Amino acid sequence: MKPPVRKVRCAVYTRVSTDERLDMAFNSLDAQREAAVSYIESQKHEGWILVGDRYDDGGFSGGSMERPGLQRLLRDVEAGRIDVIVVYKVDRLSRALGDFARIVEIFERHTVSFVSVTQAFNTTTSMGRLTLNILLSFAQFEREVIGERIRDKFAASRRKGMWMGGVPPLGYDVVERKLVVNESEAELVRLIFKRFLRVGSATKLAQELLRAGRTTKSWTTQDGKHRPGKPIDKGALYKILNNRTYLGEAMHKGTSYPGEHQPIIDRATWDKVHAITAENTVARSNQTRAQTPALLKGLIFAPGGYAMTPSHTRKNGKLYRYYVATDAIRRGYAECAVRSVPAAEVEEAVVAQVRHLLRTPEVIARTWAAAKSELAVPEQELVETVTAFAPLWDELFPAEQARIVRLLVERVDLSPDGMKVRLRAEGLQTLVAELRMRAAA
Repeated sequence: MKPPVRKVRCAVYTRVSTDERLDMAFNSLDAQREAAVSYIESQKHEGWILVGDRYDDGGFSGGSMERPGLQRLLRDVEAGRIDVIVVYKVDRLSRALGDFARIVEIFERHTVSFVSVTQAFNTTTSMGRLTLNILLSFAQFEREVIGERIRDKFAASRRKGMWMGGVPPLGYDVVERKLVVNESEAELVRLIFKRFLRVGSATKLAQELLRAGRTTKSWTTQDGKHRPGKPIDKGALYKILNNRTYLGEAMHKGTSYPGEHQPIIDRATWDKVHAITAENTVARSNQTRAQTPALLKGLIFAPGGYAMTPSHTRKNGKLYRYYVATDAIRRGYAECAVRSVPAAEVEEAVVAQVRHLLRTPEVIARTWAAAKSELAVPEQELVETVTAFAPLWDELFPAEQARIVRLLVERVDLSPDGMKVRLRAEGLQTLVAELRMRAAA
C-alpha cells in the first residue's frame, strides 16, 4: 500500500499596485489568483490543497508591509494554518529587499515554503533562496528607477512651467491640466495686494477680509468632492502674498521658472508688497518687545529691599532688556550687590520656579485647603488642573503671561547667590478657577 500523502495547506497571495490597472491581463487580482490556483491543482498529487481564505491587496504598493491582506496572511502563518504560500511573481509579495527578508524570516521560523508560479522556485532549497534574493534585488532596483523617472519627469515639467496638480491657488481654475484665470477670484487677489499696499499691516488686512466674509479657494476634486473655502486669516493671507504663481511663475524646490499660465499680479505691485514685508525683522521684533509689559515689573527686588525697574539698551540695532536696581541708579553701581540682571534670564527662571512650586505637594495641599470650601473642587481635579498650567503657559500671549505672573507671584527677592519666589495663596485659587473655566469652555 502507498503511504498516505500529507496534506499541504496552500494560501494564494495577490497584490496590485496603485499605478497598475486592475483589468489588465495577468495584473489583476483575479488573473493572479487563477494562475496560482492552477499551479496548486497541478501539485494535487503531492497533497497540495487550497485554503478557503483569500489574501488580496488591491491598490497597495509593494514598498510597504502595511497591507491588510499581507498582515492577515502573516498572522495565519504564525498561527500555523498555512504550509505553502503561492504568488504569481516574487514582487507581488514585496518590492523592498529589507521587508522581503523579514517576511522570509517569518516563513522559515514557522516552516512555511514560498513558491512563485512564473519563476518556478521555492525557499526550501538553497538555490531557491539565492535566486529569490537576486530577483528581489532587481525588483527593488526597478522600483527605485521608476521613482527616479517620476521625480525627473515632475522636475522637467515644472521647469517648463506646467501645472502638476494639487489644490489650485485662489484666482485660478484647472482646465485640461492647465491653470486658467478665474476672473472673479482674480479680482479678490488684486484687491488683497492693493489693500496691503494701502494698509501696510497683514493683521489689519486679515481682519478686514474676515469681516467681509472673504474665503480661500473653493474647488471640486477630480472625484467630485467639494472643498469649500476657509476664512482668510493672517496665515492664509501671507500664503497669498508670497505665492509666485500670481506672477505667472512655477516653483520647484525653491527655484522659479516661467509658467504656462497668465499672471494676475504685475511685477511692480509684487515688488512694492514685498518691500513692505521685507522690513527689518529685528527692528519689528524689538518694537514688539518694547511694547510688551515687563513680566516682573513691581515684583522684583534687589538685596536690601530696593525695587528693580525694567530698562533696556540697543546695540547694533538689537534690543537688550534688563532689570536695574533703583538704588544703583541713584547712588551708582558700585554701592549695589546686584546692580542689574538680564530680563529674559530672570523671567525664565521665575517662571520655571513657579512651575516647580505648583507641582510640589505642599503648595497643592495648601491650595486645595483654601479652595475646597469656595470652589468645591475635588482634590484629584485640583491636582490635574494645576499641573495643566505648565503646557498652557507657552500658548499665552506676553500680556496674559504678565497678568498670571502678577496673579501668582507676590515678590521675587534677588541675592548674590540666587533668588527667592513668594507665591500668593489667593492667586492660586483664582488660577484654579480660571483654568477650570478654560477647560469647561
